[in-house]
Amino acid sequence: MKLQTLLVVIDSQQPSQPALERAVWLARKNQAQLHLLLTEYHTALDTSPLFDSALQAKGRAAALEQAGTWLEEHVVALRAEGLDLHLDVRWGKPLHKVALGKIGELQPDLVLKSAARNSMLQRLLLTNSCWQLIRHCPVPLWLVHHGAWQGRRLCAALDPLHSGDKPAALDHRLIRAARELSEQLGLQAHYLHTYAPLPRTLAFDAELVGDYESYVERSAKQHRDAFEELIGQYPIARPDTHLIEGFAEEVLPRFVREQNVDLLLMGAVARGQLDTALIGHTAERVLDAVECDLLVLRPEEKSSGA
Repeated sequence: MKLQTLLVVIDSQQPSQPALERAVWLARKNQAQLHLLLTEYHTALDTSPLFDSALQAKGRAAALEQAGTWLEEHVVALRAEGLDLHLDVRWGKPLHKVALGKIGELQPDLVLKSAARNSMLQRLLLTNSCWQLIRHCPVPLWLVHHGAWQGRRLCAALDPLHSGDKPAALDHRLIRAARELSEQLGLQAHYLHTYAPLPRTLAFDAELVGDYESYVERSAKQHRDAFEELIGQYPIARPDTHLIEGFAEEVLPRFVREQNVDLLLMGAVARGQLDTALIGHTAERVLDAVECDLLVLRPEEKSSGA
C-alpha cells in the first residue's frame, strides 16, 4: 500500500502525540509527506449571545492563530530534520467531520489518529471520533496506541467464511496490505483466523445435540479448508499462519499480547440506515481490548463505471 501522503489528526488536549510519532517513523522510512490537521473550536466563539458576529470572528481568528503557533512549536525539531511538513489548523466540530473534509480534499494514502489513553488500564480506548472515522474514513486508518512501539510484528485478522458479512475481496486487501507493509517497514507478518463452533449449551436441534462432536469436527474442517484456500493463493510461509478455535474477543487480544504484535490489521464494513460498522467478524469490544495499534481497511470502492 502507498505511504507517500500521510494525514495526522492532532489532539491538542493530549500531553503527547503518539499518532505524530508513528507518522514520523513512517515518513523516515518512506520519505513521505506529513500533513498535520489540528481542529479548534470554542462554543463561546460560535453561538454565544455575549459577542456580536464581528467579535466572534476576531476571537476565532485569534484562537486559530494561537493553535497554529502551538503546532509550529511542536514540530520545530521535525522541520530541522528536513521532513516534508504541511500544517493545517481548522475551525469546526465534530472532529471526525472536519477530518473527513480534509481527507476528501487531500486524498491521503493513510490517516493516523491517536486513541484515547486510559491511565488506569494503559491500553487503547476508542473515542467516538475514532468510531466515526472507522465507519466513514475512505482510506486506511491507523489508530495509534499509547504504548511503546517496537515495530517488529503485524497481524492481519482474516475471515475467509465472511461470517461478519464482509466481502471476500476485503480479506485479499488485508493480505496484500500486510505483505506490502511487511516489505516496506520490515515488520514480520502473521495471518490469523479465529472461529468458534456453536456451544453445546446453545444447540437448538436435537440431531445437532446428539452428534455434537461430529458437528465440531465439521466446523473445524470447514474453517481450516477455507483458511488454507485463501492463504494458498499467496506465497505465505505456514509458520506465519494461525487458525485458532475460540471467540475472537478472547483470541485476538491474547494472540496480540503473546506474540508481541505491534499492528493489527482489520476490515471494516459500514452498512445500513443505522450507520453501524462491522469490523470483520468481531464485536466492538475486540477493538477496545487489543493492546496494539490498529490499521482499519475498508473495501475498495468500485468505480462509477463498474
